[in-house]
Amino acid sequence: MDIKERIRRTPREEEAPAAASPRGRKGGAAMLLLRWSLPAAALVVCAALLLLLAGGSAARRGHLLDADPSGRDDPRLVRPRDEDGTSGSPVVVKDKLLGGLLVPGFDEQSCLSRYQSVLYRRISPHFPSTYLLERLRKQEALQKKCGPRTEFYRKAVEQLKSGQDIKVMDCNYLVWTAYSGLGNRILTIASAFLYAILTNRVLLVDGDKGTADLFCEPFPETSWLLPSDFPIKQFKNFSIGSPESYGNMLKSKVVHSSPAFLYLHLAHDYSEYDKLFFCEDNQQYLQTIPWLILKSDNYFVPSLFLIPAYQEELMRLFPQRDAVFHHLGRYLFHPSNAVWGMITRYYDSYLARADEKLGIQIRVFDTETGPFQHVLDQVLACTFKEHLLPEVNTQEPIVSPRKAKSKAALVTSLNSGYCDKFRNMYWEHPTANGETISFHQPSHEEHQNSDKKMHNRKAWAEIYLLSLSDVMVTSAWSTFGYVAQGLSGLKPWLLFKPENRTAPDPPCRQVLSMEPCFHAPPFYDCKTKRGTDTGKLVPHVTHCEDMSWGLKLVDQN
Repeated sequence: MDIKERIRRTPREEEAPAAASPRGRKGGAAMLLLRWSLPAAALVVCAALLLLLAGGSAARRGHLLDADPSGRDDPRLVRPRDEDGTSGSPVVVKDKLLGGLLVPGFDEQSCLSRYQSVLYRRISPHFPSTYLLERLRKQEALQKKCGPRTEFYRKAVEQLKSGQDIKVMDCNYLVWTAYSGLGNRILTIASAFLYAILTNRVLLVDGDKGTADLFCEPFPETSWLLPSDFPIKQFKNFSIGSPESYGNMLKSKVVHSSPAFLYLHLAHDYSEYDKLFFCEDNQQYLQTIPWLILKSDNYFVPSLFLIPAYQEELMRLFPQRDAVFHHLGRYLFHPSNAVWGMITRYYDSYLARADEKLGIQIRVFDTETGPFQHVLDQVLACTFKEHLLPEVNTQEPIVSPRKAKSKAALVTSLNSGYCDKFRNMYWEHPTANGETISFHQPSHEEHQNSDKKMHNRKAWAEIYLLSLSDVMVTSAWSTFGYVAQGLSGLKPWLLFKPENRTAPDPPCRQVLSMEPCFHAPPFYDCKTKRGTDTGKLVPHVTHCEDMSWGLKLVDQN
């Protein structure tokens, strides 16, 4: 079957389950009575008072979202900014389902963040396409039909155990292997999910490194976690040298007609043969393999846009080219209740009351821990130059007016020294414009340790908190920052990577798009079979601001 035809193959439509009836709450009838009896202006005032009385906790905020799981009576209170930057009157917005990305019907208590995130996040100006929503619903049906504990999955595993050459089945699978740090893992899951959509595969994720502890299940009525009794026990140890690797099979010219599974090595150290994954003729062959096992630490989405067989489909899915991760990330990655509690407690305690929230993410790639003066100088030069932070007045003891604009700066870094220096500077000296500035840093782990549960929880909580900013500064090469900017829908100011411990000039620039950078793309023209600059083949795939050889998606419209 032609590869373009296979892309359009979709699972048989299943009957939609009956809509769940709304769960009642004490006082629900009174709220409905108020809704119909009070004038519109009074309704707004009442809703605002309810939010204030909610006390800021995620559990209490959740009461505002329980009126109707379909989202029709989903009151979301937000405070739009007036022209002077102050908070305006609260308005009601109905977008619990994020423009249709999400579906109703989940057990809300098992994953509070799924429907409560709208109470914390700014309204996204980026809307998913109707076609993306359609394909997400079809992917959900496929995951339910073929996922763990189904008869289709049982049969697929039995065939896999047989070890014999088998043909493509009704249900075919992509297994994602947990690898590298949290930011990399999030980006590669998103990449794998898009590839699964393009090739009509069920995505199953390895639960190692705390995947189940960090994220809620994204698909309704099924699990995306790979069962622990998966028969290929050694898959976590596959690497560039594994004979099961597709690249090694191409190199050795021992590609079988229809093996039960293949290993795809798409990590940073992959070989020229592994990179042939991105060629269309190899994609044709991979369509015949029932099980693909993937290991990567790269956001390889930009190179999927360069495969001719997928281009038309991708254009329909993402007419706004630079919103791929923004949509997929908000669809897939909902913090678990344990992490959501950390997020909401910190946000409500330190960030909620500020007129503006500035996120500053500092990642230093150095063998020493720091803090380094040149990094501090660079961050200050960037935030002053771009008017993200006010300068301080070192000459006069100006007292900020009582009604001055307040700004909360969230600093994320492995080291506490930078936040301490910022905080001391703004404590010892008044701001030149009268603004009040507060600095907050949730944790300072000193060293990255991706194998520890609490370290990963803190990292995910801080990524998410960073993504709730109104303005953002991120560090070059950092997947932590890429995830935060993608979830937020912001184009951050990017701190260039220092060389020789010297602050670069200019210190930063605003990025072209919110998309992450593919750090290790192939430079190969599959048609001519020669090397080429893959950042110059199509207008919407270009080189990254922070890594000249990397690739990222931009929107030319």
